[in-house]
Amino acid sequence: MKIEVDNSLKMLPNYDLIEKMKGEYGDKIACISIGTAGEMKMSAASIAFTDMEVRPARHAGRGGVGAVMGSKRVKVIVLDDTGMKMRSPEDPEKFKEANKIFVDGLKKHPVTGEGLPAYGTNILTNIINEAGAYPAYNFKEGAFKGISKISGETQAELEVKRGGVATHACHRGCVIRCSGIYNDKDGNYLTKQPEYETVWAHGANCGIDDLDSIAMMDFLDDNYGLDTIEMGATIAVAMEAGLAKFGDAEAAINLIKEVGKGTPLGRILGNGAAVTAKVFGVERAPVVKGQAMPAYDPRAIQGIGVTYATSTMGADHTAGYAIATNILKVGGYVDPLKTEGQIELSRNLQIATAAIDSTGMCLFIAFAILDQPETFQALIDLLNSFYGLSLTADDVTELGKKIIKMERNFNAAAGFTAQHDRLPRYFYTESIAPHNVTFQIKDEELDQVMNW
Repeated sequence: MKIEVDNSLKMLPNYDLIEKMKGEYGDKIACISIGTAGEMKMSAASIAFTDMEVRPARHAGRGGVGAVMGSKRVKVIVLDDTGMKMRSPEDPEKFKEANKIFVDGLKKHPVTGEGLPAYGTNILTNIINEAGAYPAYNFKEGAFKGISKISGETQAELEVKRGGVATHACHRGCVIRCSGIYNDKDGNYLTKQPEYETVWAHGANCGIDDLDSIAMMDFLDDNYGLDTIEMGATIAVAMEAGLAKFGDAEAAINLIKEVGKGTPLGRILGNGAAVTAKVFGVERAPVVKGQAMPAYDPRAIQGIGVTYATSTMGADHTAGYAIATNILKVGGYVDPLKTEGQIELSRNLQIATAAIDSTGMCLFIAFAILDQPETFQALIDLLNSFYGLSLTADDVTELGKKIIKMERNFNAAAGFTAQHDRLPRYFYTESIAPHNVTFQIKDEELDQVMNW
């Protein structure tokens, strides 16, 4: 490993930075980098990872991790695996057998084998909108009138029409292939396929129904190194504060550019929805533990509200993806509008997810392993045969519990209490159409989520 000081990289956005790295080290590299937001230590800053085309289009977005990298004065890490051999499993035959079962399970599941490969994550847009849980206009409404213009089906059709790609692997060996490439009106690359969360955050949540504008904001977020969920939620809060009108795509794009330039306004926005709401006196800030909520309204999907409130990072849908069971009926079914079963659902999903995350596997494998016992066993067999372990299903559960306990101990040492495991109070008092429901889970019930 070689460490170099290069001040010429200072304040370079990610795309310019990676082009410079390719010029110096060739195009067979991979890079981990931060944009301008990370250098300015903004709490919405992400860390970029280059994709199959060596573009900085895949991001560790949530939690402000880009600011951590910036605080260490690390701009970019360049990786070159030329001449390196693949690691070998401890038991190659058992690994090969388990891998076949695992891949077959992913391919035959309707979510990982059909929906995601066909339309990407944005396939959820119509589904969640129909469920009345698609937040619009800063979480004021549960459905968006312009939904047909930004759905996954519309997006995939437009991508193919312009010479882009609707089905694409973001890394080597991906079976699900839920990524894509989005070209502009002239057929030139603009950004990777905007994900479900990005389309919602910069789309419906800001009252915007134009895919090209959303894709431009996705590119700018990636270029400056910003979490798209946090920035979309922040712009919606700014719109509620009167800095722009809902539906004004040009104004939204300009607000992101302010962040990239590091202007006083940009530094406020770049520190997220919670900070922006405090500065401009907006009470309706959809945040937990300082982090913005993603694209599911917790009033219409009570289970995800439990996860938002109690996940250690705060408002983290991926920590316990209740949408799977509340809406998609994966791993059973728990009525999204009722309180019964939501605590247990979120608890079990958070435990399982912590374990899956520790393997480095894509979280989307959870759809198959929740529905297919043989695929779950194949995952365990993959780990055992590769590392020479003897894990059981119970061991995986215990691993998840151990990880969550460590995270919660860290939070407690940082000053977090049970009072931080709550949604903003307006979710309990303001009902949302079309179901006209509020969040119904009581505080004392939330306090039981981690009591296993």
